[in-house]
Amino acid sequence: MNLPIVRRSTAALAALFAAASGLSAQASGTPAAAGAPLFGETVEVRVINVEVVVTDKDGLPVTGLQPNDFLLKVDGEQLPIEYFTEVRGGDAIEGPADEPVIPGVPQLAPGTPVGTSYLVFIDDFYPLQRDRDKVIERISADLGRLGPEDRMAVVAYDGLRLEMLSSWSQSVPELERVFRKAMTRPAKGLQREADDRRFTHDARSDRFTGNRPRLLDSTQMRLDTDERAYAETLQEQLQGIVAAASSALRGFANPPGRKVFVMLAGGWPYDPVQYAINDYSRTVLESQLKRGDELLAPLIGTANQLGYTIYAVDVPGLTEETAASAEYAAGSNFSDRNTLFQRENNVQYTLQYVATETGGKALLNGQREEVLAQVAEDTRSYYWIGFAPTWQGNDSAHKVALSTRVDGLRIRNRAGYVDFSSKSQTSMAVESILLFGAGPGSAPLPLEVGTPTRVSGNRMNVPVTLRIPLSQLTSIATDKGVSAEVELRIAALDERGGRSEIPVIPIRLDMPGKAPAGAYATYTTIVQLRRARNELVLAVSDPAGGAIYSARAEVNP
Repeated sequence: MNLPIVRRSTAALAALFAAASGLSAQASGTPAAAGAPLFGETVEVRVINVEVVVTDKDGLPVTGLQPNDFLLKVDGEQLPIEYFTEVRGGDAIEGPADEPVIPGVPQLAPGTPVGTSYLVFIDDFYPLQRDRDKVIERISADLGRLGPEDRMAVVAYDGLRLEMLSSWSQSVPELERVFRKAMTRPAKGLQREADDRRFTHDARSDRFTGNRPRLLDSTQMRLDTDERAYAETLQEQLQGIVAAASSALRGFANPPGRKVFVMLAGGWPYDPVQYAINDYSRTVLESQLKRGDELLAPLIGTANQLGYTIYAVDVPGLTEETAASAEYAAGSNFSDRNTLFQRENNVQYTLQYVATETGGKALLNGQREEVLAQVAEDTRSYYWIGFAPTWQGNDSAHKVALSTRVDGLRIRNRAGYVDFSSKSQTSMAVESILLFGAGPGSAPLPLEVGTPTRVSGNRMNVPVTLRIPLSQLTSIATDKGVSAEVELRIAALDERGGRSEIPVIPIRLDMPGKAPAGAYATYTTIVQLRRARNELVLAVSDPAGGAIYSARAEVNP
């Protein structure tokens, strides 16, 4: 883990005008007020919209249901359905006459076409290029399925950077050019396969004699050094991919119509520990390493908050090359061949989990060749059900359960939502800036980076100085003048893909009076990083006013 450690912090406050002289600053533990916005196309979430797909026993869409045909429960408590629209074949159907007008919820007239906004996320980090390109080619060939109200945006992630290949577009020729460009990007699947052979093949072979695994003593309930290193690498990679996908959602937060996230995934393990040891007959106790429910939570929470349904695509599929590889040749024992499919299940469960939690589908194996056809078909007929929860801003997760009073029907919808706090939203905004660059939600923050100095091991200390604009901060009167409270966040991403946690450092700025335009506070700190090339992002947020000031810099050892 590339953890930026703040070793020493000092605040020297300066001003461009005499009226602001004599300022001082001190660290403060005062809790932040709510209000920091999301990065990107900011949307204030007041109403939870749940897209509900209803089918009969044969899997065919069921139409004509009314609000009283549904039962909505949140955390086990029944709630009224405050907003209801049926979308049938891509058109809105007339809802109840007494339906209230709810701020933030689209009011759709009967017969109005309802477009779908497809945000396509391309994983360049895990898949082989041939597999990735095969899926991209099929999506490009099916672009004619887009309706006149539909639109598509495309982003790609290579393990270090999240790049926007196209903003929202309704032009098929333009999107075809975008996908041709996407296929020229290098894919890093061969590197992932090399990692896998390096860390797991020898360890797995040593544990088996013939067809019977030897008995394991208690010490083997823990990972050995190589296994732990590989499991930590897998966990770090998955955290990076989740951060990138979440950043993409926040960067395209507020398009019109149905929101769909088409996620081309190259083989992300749900359980990094089991994937690393490659031996499902062995029980391992490693509480410090996480499983998919924790690792994928930021992506699921962001998608559900913003109203995106995830369609997760199994880019590698189940290929003959995998099943007939030298490692699992016909002469290998049953346990080896069984482990192959258990690993496949590990990867596929990631896709099934994120799809189920957001009301979408996992498109596995051969379904990767019919992505747009299946997604377009699945998103043309559904029910839009809305309710307004009581927002607390406390990072609590809430379960959403929908059922129908009509027997014999099946429904599919998101499983819940997260009531994100302002601190969590601001930390996610900083991570978005790290991966996606600055956006409309942040203003420039002047930053100077000093010369790094080597410390013990593979660490280095990096002095940084930033200038905090004062005139736009929300301040309160004190007995000595005015005071403003801000939060400093620091994030780092190194050249190996290692990323940091994001510490939150409260700073209190005491001033003799309201700061004039152009005044700033100078804040100096030392950050400890891994000795490698790093992208460093610092962001100062004004929780009370909602402003975010950010800066990024490259740091070389």
